[in-house]
Amino acid sequence: MISKTAEYALRAVLFIARESEQGPVRANELAKVLGVPSNYLSKILHTLARAGLLTSGRGPRGGFQLARPADEMWLADVLEALDPTLLRSDCLLGNPTCTDEESCAVHHRWQKLRDPICEFFRGTTVASVMGGRLGPLSSVEK
Repeated sequence: MISKTAEYALRAVLFIARESEQGPVRANELAKVLGVPSNYLSKILHTLARAGLLTSGRGPRGGFQLARPADEMWLADVLEALDPTLLRSDCLLGNPTCTDEESCAVHHRWQKLRDPICEFFRGTTVASVMGGRLGPLSSVEK
């Protein structure tokens, strides 16, 4: 359902939230912990910063932090920063009109899958994920 880029973004935001009391998280440290190429993750983090989800700072005390409290950041915010069309209800087959009344061949079956998935991302905050047992966000633990 979501791309590798979106998965990395979610994992990065969750890790940054988990480490928030320790201060900013450096991109190279985060890349190492998550097992993601540093340049690739850096682009993702800067996209999230431009979307207002992260703040970034340079220098010895620099790094990335959440731009707002974790209980005010929805998982959908993270996904939509990378792909604004991901959680929209466009026709799966690309038809310009696809409604319950004028539907394509897969509309009703796809809607049964898409709606609960979108509801999950739109109704789940970073804080609520952090409140549960997260387990490792990567194969490499600090």
